Amino acid sequence: MSLITETTARPAGKLRVTRSRRNVAWTGAGALIVVVVLALLPYIVYSGTTSIIVQAFIVLTLASMWNLLAGYAGLVSVGQQVFVGLGAYFVLILAIHGTSPFAALPVAVIACAVAALPLWWLVSRLRSGYFAIATWVLAATVMLIIERFSSIGGGTGMPLPGLSGLSSVLLTAYTYWAGLAVTVVALATMYLLLRGRLGLVLTAIRDDEVAARSSGARVGLARLLVFVVAGAGCGAAGAVLAISQLQVQPGAVFSVQWTAEMAFATIIGGLGTIEGPIIGTAVYMVLQQTLASYNAWYLIILGLVAIIIALWSRRGLWGLVDEHLHFRLFPVGYWLWPEDVSRPSRLLSRLRRSGA
Repeated sequence: MSLITETTARPAGKLRVTRSRRNVAWTGAGALIVVVVLALLPYIVYSGTTSIIVQAFIVLTLASMWNLLAGYAGLVSVGQQVFVGLGAYFVLILAIHGTSPFAALPVAVIACAVAALPLWWLVSRLRSGYFAIATWVLAATVMLIIERFSSIGGGTGMPLPGLSGLSSVLLTAYTYWAGLAVTVVALATMYLLLRGRLGLVLTAIRDDEVAARSSGARVGLARLLVFVVAGAGCGAAGAVLAISQLQVQPGAVFSVQWTAEMAFATIIGGLGTIEGPIIGTAVYMVLQQTLASYNAWYLIILGLVAIIIALWSRRGLWGLVDEHLHFRLFPVGYWLWPEDVSRPSRLLSRLRRSGA
């Protein structure tokens, strides 16, 4: 018997709908404290540590955007590196014309969002594997086009100008804060989108696209919006990448390795959850820093970890946390139980006894 049937069968029962099984007010305060502590890290740790964290910010932003596409809109892209490369090259072009790379970052984000519109028109009618391959082809095509322009370095790329006046300490700190700001904005944007009507539409699309269309959901518009947001987010990560490396080279910024990293972090953390890419990025960075010196074994171990987690916990590592603790850092769905049940554990016990 389902929860709704059991509840409505009793006249005195009332339904209670909440965003989470637990009060998350303290979670929000904790998140704010974490952001403040992260913002102060350049004053506390060495520049080598902040450089590693900047890389983690880039991977987390990319993983969150890939998760928004695949985990919520059902769009499995293998070509999100196209926006990473475009974001890096937009910063480079603006820097060549005298704009500070840090000031060029928000402009690059907007430009990537605009560039996502014609790219979406090319792939919007494709699904599943066809969509994935098409996005990969688009990324390779854009890279080949950019390599034709010698004014921005051609196939060899060129150094990023406009930062020679900053000391290495200030440059490292500014890059770190830019990466932190991009990550926080990306997570906040994703959270706000999923808490609204768009989140309900995307959940319906992910579960059953035909049923979502039959219910009146504007599937095409929702997917377009998600594709544009994901493109802008990946472009922001690419802009931070260009600033952190002080070099923009097409083979590096358009590498399919970026999509592999964002997919890896999302899958092991938990597809279809905001928390999943956070945990997945942490695991990925630990493995990278620990195993990077082992050459080919590093990639083999990454693959084994992904396979084991995919077989052992299909909902990812965060799925295990949610299953046992019934806790969400970013509650975007809904929980439904009788008003007279004060604790989720009591509700679950009642459901088990009723055979639900």
